[in-house]
Amino acid sequence: MANNLEAASSGSPAQPGALAPSSLLRVLGAGSIIGIVVGTMIGSGIFIVPATVAAGVKAPLIMLAVWIVGGIACMFGALSLAELAAAFSETGGIYVYLREAYGPLMGFLFGWALLLVIDSGTIATLSLAFATKYLPHFFPMAPLVQKGAAVLFILVLVGVNYIGVRRGAFLQNFLTVVKFIALAGIIVAVFLFARGDWRNLVTPGPSGLGGDFVGQFGLALVAVLWAYKGFESSTYNAGETKNPSRTIPLGLIAGCGLVTLLYIVTNIAYLYAVPAAAMAKSDRIAADAMNAAVGPLGASLVAFVILFSIMGAANGHILTGPRVYYAMAKDGLFFRKMAEVHPKFRTPHISLLIVGAWSIALSLGPTGKFEELLKFAVFGAWIFLGLAVFGVFILRRKRPDLPRPYKTLGYPVTPAVFVLAAAFVLVNTLVKSFWNSFASLALIALGIPAYLYWNRKRAKPAGPEAATARTGPGRQS
Repeated sequence: MANNLEAASSGSPAQPGALAPSSLLRVLGAGSIIGIVVGTMIGSGIFIVPATVAAGVKAPLIMLAVWIVGGIACMFGALSLAELAAAFSETGGIYVYLREAYGPLMGFLFGWALLLVIDSGTIATLSLAFATKYLPHFFPMAPLVQKGAAVLFILVLVGVNYIGVRRGAFLQNFLTVVKFIALAGIIVAVFLFARGDWRNLVTPGPSGLGGDFVGQFGLALVAVLWAYKGFESSTYNAGETKNPSRTIPLGLIAGCGLVTLLYIVTNIAYLYAVPAAAMAKSDRIAADAMNAAVGPLGASLVAFVILFSIMGAANGHILTGPRVYYAMAKDGLFFRKMAEVHPKFRTPHISLLIVGAWSIALSLGPTGKFEELLKFAVFGAWIFLGLAVFGVFILRRKRPDLPRPYKTLGYPVTPAVFVLAAAFVLVNTLVKSFWNSFASLALIALGIPAYLYWNRKRAKPAGPEAATARTGPGRQS
């Protein structure tokens, strides 16, 4: 790995028009990319999913194995995406990789689903969790006030990112450091003060390792892989990253490694304080573990940490997602205004405003129905993530002469394992929740007529200004 990253350190040549007024600024370093990876991955999953895993597989050793397997799979995904990120230093990340590997339609469908539900829906859900589940722990609020707090939550984060990518990245780095330290503090407090039992890590032992076990392990792995998801978001900002052919791979690999280590140690701490059987019945395992360590104060400390965790995850999506729609608009495959860069702040300000407005609209909708919508959006997200990593194989064959400053460590095993993991998630979800999965596919399919409209529109003769927007100096931003 070290040799691969060192080989990538030469970076890519300066991009044409990098200082043009219409382009984005390359100001993000390795620390910011790691902050995006870690901050976006760690949301509420580590506080919820361990109980789901415990209920499914029962045995602590198998529980830890699920988290380790999930971490390895996502690390393999990061190693694979790092090759594509090093080869294509354009803004848009996975949109660009899908466009280059499969053609513009696949890239468009990804961006379509990302805006419609996947990213905006995640932001809306996080805002509701912040305002309706955890903030009331400190400030009791009426339901209408909670909705207002969710809207304000989105407005503040959009506002920070609107006035500059540096400010958005600074907030992301700050929130990531705070919640990383806070989570580490919870772990240390549990080990120092909880009257736990190390035998909880091996009791009860594994049993019934048959077909049913495989199914239960698979269901637990699906939940864990969702908790690990989010590392891919950092690729969207490649056009604003300094020396992206080195920085993005380094950020992806280091960020995924840190999160994997933190998740495994956190689960060990949970098990030390709370037996597996009790964990399976808990809907707030982190609070229960802290309660065992410091008493009733533990619930408040955990709620405080989760507030920062949620804010960091939401800011990560707002910092990254609009860059995909900006890239699509630069290609002429979305509203032209979304390719505009603010003349002072040098951010894709129209894309940011649209993401903010749509996320607010979703947060104001019926919460129960929206959560169902989000469930099948997850299915769509894994479709594109699996396709993007499979693109490593396609582009190795399709464009063998493409400069690759970094090549996937362990190729072809690493991308193959991740693609198989993604396929497992998709098949399992399709079997267990067919109608949600079908709705996800239908939502993606709705993007086909939209693509045909914009593709036909960009094929028409255009004036110099429109042509520049599609092929001009800013294309590489």
